[in-house]
Amino acid sequence: MARFIIRRLLLSLITLGILLIIVTLIPNIAPGDPARKIAGGTASPERLAAVTESLGLNDSVPTQLGKLAKSVFTLDFDESFSVAAGEPVMSLVWTALGNSAKLVLFSLAIVIPLSVLGGLVAAYKKDTWIDRTIVNTGLAFSSIPEFVAGVLLLAFLAVPIDFFKVQGNAPDGSSILTQFQHLLLPAVAVLMVYFGYIARITRAGTITALESDYARTAFMRGLTTRDVFRKHIARNALQPTVAVVGTQLGYLFGGMVGLEIVFQYPGLGSLIIRAIDRADYPVLRAGVLTVAIIYMLATLAADLVIAWMNPRARLALGEE
Repeated sequence: MARFIIRRLLLSLITLGILLIIVTLIPNIAPGDPARKIAGGTASPERLAAVTESLGLNDSVPTQLGKLAKSVFTLDFDESFSVAAGEPVMSLVWTALGNSAKLVLFSLAIVIPLSVLGGLVAAYKKDTWIDRTIVNTGLAFSSIPEFVAGVLLLAFLAVPIDFFKVQGNAPDGSSILTQFQHLLLPAVAVLMVYFGYIARITRAGTITALESDYARTAFMRGLTTRDVFRKHIARNALQPTVAVVGTQLGYLFGGMVGLEIVFQYPGLGSLIIRAIDRADYPVLRAGVLTVAIIYMLATLAADLVIAWMNPRARLALGEE
């Protein structure tokens, strides 16, 4: 197990290194003058020189790469140029990350149980109307883009029902009920997008496990369905589900831009879009790298959980 963990960590570090190179090159290969975009068309030569120096564009690419790597390990990306001029970049990232984490965790607390339950029920009721209803409903929901799902929820639930809050994040110090009111509709939109995908993965894994030789043997020994599932099926059936959830975490943190815009939610995705729109490269670099690190850690955690659930999976994951 230790060998497997070390191998996965090394692969993650290699991935991070490649991403650092790409992020370093962004202002160097972007069309136009990055300093001019930040400082404005009427900026003085002194202001342009100061911005260019702050961006490190006077340095060679290897030097820029070294400084960016140092920023990652020290969590110091200097100050924002235009998103929130003068504010420390990491202060903006931490605030947005906290908001995203709150929405992601709340959404997963709804999505995972309902999706897994739907997949399990569909598997046990294979080829019945219940199975077809769950699968087809999931397919219909997953074909709707997330921002469209958000708009539909606003139109059919938020407008006629005053209970739902749709204007950004809940104020600091708000009650649990107020927090719930702000998070519920975005979480339901995430459920609509992911229910079908996760339910189908769970269904397929459960059917494969139920039709396996070890499951048939367990039933022949007189074990109840509950005991068979708990002792023999759960670990194997849910491994694909764990992998899917792990690989989607990075997207949930940085890719729900459509939902964040629809619900005016100040998450990490919205921060990255604002940084792109205003050519704020320090904020852009910090935001992109934060999402990438979350994705790598979530994928690593999913691989470790799968390896714990089934040691034979370590072979497929690259231990030997």
